[in-house]
Amino acid sequence: MKRTVYITTAIPYVNARPHVGFALELVQADVVARYSRLIGNSTRLQTGTDENAFKNVLAARKAGVDTQQFVDGNSALFEQLARRLDISFDDFVRTTESRHRRGVELLWKSLRPEDVYVRDYSGLYCAGCEDFYQEKDLVGGLCPDHGVPPQQVNEANYFFRLSAYQQQLKELVQADVIKVVPQTRKNEVLAFIGRGLQDISISRPAERAGGWGIPVPEDDSQVVYVWIDALVNYISGLGYGTKASWREFWNDESHKVHVIGKNVWKFHAIYWPALLLSAGLPLPDEIVVHGFITEKGQKISKSLGATLDPIELAGRFGADALRYFLLKAIPPFDDGDFSLERLGRVCNEDLANGLGNLLSRLCRLCEQSGFRALGVQEPLPAPEGYREAIERYEFDRALASLWRIVTSLNHRINDERPWELTGEHNDLLHTKLTTWLTELYQLAYWLAPLLPDASRRVIAHLSQSPIRAVQPLFARIT
Repeated sequence: MKRTVYITTAIPYVNARPHVGFALELVQADVVARYSRLIGNSTRLQTGTDENAFKNVLAARKAGVDTQQFVDGNSALFEQLARRLDISFDDFVRTTESRHRRGVELLWKSLRPEDVYVRDYSGLYCAGCEDFYQEKDLVGGLCPDHGVPPQQVNEANYFFRLSAYQQQLKELVQADVIKVVPQTRKNEVLAFIGRGLQDISISRPAERAGGWGIPVPEDDSQVVYVWIDALVNYISGLGYGTKASWREFWNDESHKVHVIGKNVWKFHAIYWPALLLSAGLPLPDEIVVHGFITEKGQKISKSLGATLDPIELAGRFGADALRYFLLKAIPPFDDGDFSLERLGRVCNEDLANGLGNLLSRLCRLCEQSGFRALGVQEPLPAPEGYREAIERYEFDRALASLWRIVTSLNHRINDERPWELTGEHNDLLHTKLTTWLTELYQLAYWLAPLLPDASRRVIAHLSQSPIRAVQPLFARIT
């Protein structure tokens, strides 16, 4: 049954250039979107940038430039990364856009009046996270994400009555009405709820925010807390606050998927659904949580100084090589280490020596034997285990199901020695080539969500008449 599917990434701060951790999120979300389109769903993929954080103001000051100029420049880099990775996004939302501001204002005004109140507050605040912490959530007195001591902050803020939604949120997550993937993250969410939800601050004094951010409606002495502001992008990008068509993808029947990192599930699985419940809006259906990319065992982040530039990596090695490594060598839900050595080893073995070599061998045999057109009727059935893996967001297993075809074909070609079938055996050779090429075409068809460019190129080569020898599909990484 076909359905309407809406997939989003989280939107990253633009206080620095993008790092390879966000490239992982973009690629995972893109696979989900491309697969959804491939099986006939009406699908939308959205990404963007979070620009109203005070840490962006601080970064701009350090760089000696105007804040708007600073976020404009870094936002452009995030969009460049998405294009360099061949991400099939339908919209790129920036939270400094007027359409987003109108969406935030409408959501604020739509919250139940009894859920919003003002009070003085004293708490431990991490500027890197843009979030308050309780002492029990710190690790050795330090922020668990940034490893720095939070600051004691005393101020008057608007608060949201999150505590009123504790039981409802627990039931929604337990019953998978809001499905958190994988199970380990679902358990963490339920444990967090079980410890008791506290009301949350949803604004900051405009003075402390440097005047940067979206003013609270009817109170410009406060700006909307950046995380509340940021979450609204999932509906403001659809037109919430500006046009009625936002309901096409955000309704009770559509399937809404957030692809996020493990450090932000609290905002997506707890804060966001509670705000939507208060505003009387539909809830997300799935929250898919990936781990961190590490470098020599250390988490990669902009705040800690990332050394791997994904824009440079994609330009140097190609989008498909980087996509393949992120999907194959980084576990979909756990942390995984990134190194250029691993990238070269994995891509040379599986892409250059595997799929690329297979295509070259078969196309060369076609040209030598005068093989004409293949003539395949799409769609071909998916390989065993492929659909189940993709639909469980196990991208490494989906690739493994496709690469079983690569391994099988290369072994059969080695065993059957088709280059010896010439002259009077040409018909037998063509029969074998038809079988092998059809299997390769099947692989290429279902490879499209994962490695879109490689899929296009393989299908283009196999659709020639006659099929001729080809240049190497993938350059070896040295």
